[in-house]
Parts: sequence; C-alpha cells; structure tokens
Amino acid sequence: MKKTVATLLAGSAMALSANAVSAMDEITVAYFLEWPMPFEYAKQMGTYDEELGVKVNWVSFESGVKMSAAMASGDVQLSVSQGLPPFVVATSAGQDLQILDVAVSYADNDNCVVRSELEIDKTNAGELSGKKVAVPLGTAAHYGFLKQMSHFGVDVASMDVVDMDPPDAAAAIAQGSIDMFCGWGGSLRRALEHGNVLLTGDEKTELGILVFDVTSGPADFVAENGDLVAKFLKVTADANAMWADPANRDKMLPVIAKDAGMDVDATASTIDTFTFPTVEEQLAAGWLGGNAQSFMKGVADVFVEAGSIDGALDTYENNVNTGPLSSAGSM
Repeated sequence: MKKTVATLLAGSAMALSANAVSAMDEITVAYFLEWPMPFEYAKQMGTYDEELGVKVNWVSFESGVKMSAAMASGDVQLSVSQGLPPFVVATSAGQDLQILDVAVSYADNDNCVVRSELEIDKTNAGELSGKKVAVPLGTAAHYGFLKQMSHFGVDVASMDVVDMDPPDAAAAIAQGSIDMFCGWGGSLRRALEHGNVLLTGDEKTELGILVFDVTSGPADFVAENGDLVAKFLKVTADANAMWADPANRDKMLPVIAKDAGMDVDATASTIDTFTFPTVEEQLAAGWLGGNAQSFMKGVADVFVEAGSIDGALDTYENNVNTGPLSSAGSM
C-alpha cells in the first residue's frame, strides 16, 4: 500500500509548477463526477470565470490521491472536494499543500459494502477475515475501512486488500469478484444494490470516523494568488448559501445534476446526505479553527499504524490556511 501511494506522489518535490506565473489568465481545478455540490451550479453558469477574471478549466478525477499527484506536477492549481485522508497522505509525504475550506461533510456517503451472499453485518463482522476488499488507498474510504476493521477486531493483514477506484470496485462487487467494496457517491449507490453496510453514518460518527472533503491547493500557488483564491472560495460560499434556501433548489438541481453526470433523482438523494458549512462555521473551532488540524494528526497516526505511510508530521497546523476564506467572508 505504501508503494502505491508513494508512486502517485513521486516527483512532487521536483515538480516545476505553473503556479509561479504571476499574471495568470487561466487555472485548472480538479473535481469529482457523480459528486453533486452547489459549486457546480456556479461552474455551469460561468460564475467562476466571471468573478475571478480568468478562464477556469475543470478536470474530473477518480480519487483525491490522484488530485494530489496532479497538484504536485503543476497540472492542477486547486482541488474541490479532495478527501481529507488523501490530503493527509500527501502532506505527510512532504507535499506542501494547504486546506482552504471545508467543501462538504458526508458521513452517509462514504462507506464499505459487504456482498449480500456473505450475510455479514455488524453482528458477525469478524467473518470478514480472509475476504477480498476493494479500497482506493489513501482516501477517506481507506481511512474509514481501517477504522471499521479496527472497531470490529478484524486483522487487515488477514484480508486480500486490492487498490481499486470506486467505479471499478462497484462493477467488481456486482460481478461477485470481490467480497467488500469501499467508496463513495454513485459507485456506493451501485454497490448497495448488491450488499449492505456494516455501520451507518451516525454509527461511524459516534466512533469518531468523521468524513469530510476540503478545497486544497499548493502553498506556493495560494501565496502568490491569494486574492484569486479568496474570490474562488467566495463564489463557492455564495453557491452554498444559495442552495441552503429551499426556494432555489428546483432551479439549481437540474443544473447540478447535469454537471455531475447524474439524473435528477439520484442527485437529489445524494446531495440530501451532504452538509455544507457556512464560512463562519468553517472558521470556528469545530472545523478549521482547530478541530480539523487535530483530526488530521489522528488520521495520519492511523495510516502510520496500518503501514500505509512511513510517518506523520508533528503537526498539521501549517497545512491549514484560513486567510483566503476569511477574506472571502468579508467580500
């Protein structure tokens, strides 16, 4: 597992970044398909281009680990909704990334699914020993998998763990070629057609398995383009505020669905499990005011114990930059 993560992040220290360009006329932003969020309304309306004064190129990725690699190479300047665990993996390996906002919280939309034929649930989860599980390594799903197996006393070393992106894993569980799927979004919904979860979102939260994504970017890009980043976060916050008003949802939902590559019903059922904290909430102690930094240290320590990464940073405080978000809140 170490090798897979290290390979995706290789070369980050030597990457020549386009971020150093002082007068940018375009940026590239990473996001996920089948992961519907209010920012996609602004994306479709061209609001980011208009407010930032630059062309925003949007590129979809399959995992947050791949987002880290793209930011390391300089191909991507910002990543929207990067999972916290892949962010922690990258920064623990020395990549100089910063969290810029809390994109979404979603305890019920990232989980592991056991194939129905096995008849395994939380009452007999020990029977997962020796089973084959597909997990996208270094992601929120990976962290949740490790924490759940620890809770149930299942030795991960006894399992056949395969590194697989969620869309492929959903197809694999449908074909019966794996025993358990771990992933998110549309892939999770498809996997649930063939199995069951071990723990609900609320049960995971009670165990301290927080599940949230962030907007992230390379520290040098943020330092050199602080105003542009603040404007980007402002557009996102405005879209979240717009979505928070039920009167806007009928107008926004079809646009978000189109951008996410989903039908309207699936989009509605997915986004209803999401929470989008306000700027004020994000800046408070419960999120970027201290709790997120402590949680990152906990995530890193779990990955170290599992042998997924070589070591953790002493602190992740320097990997959170609330400056642009504070400026966005004043715009």
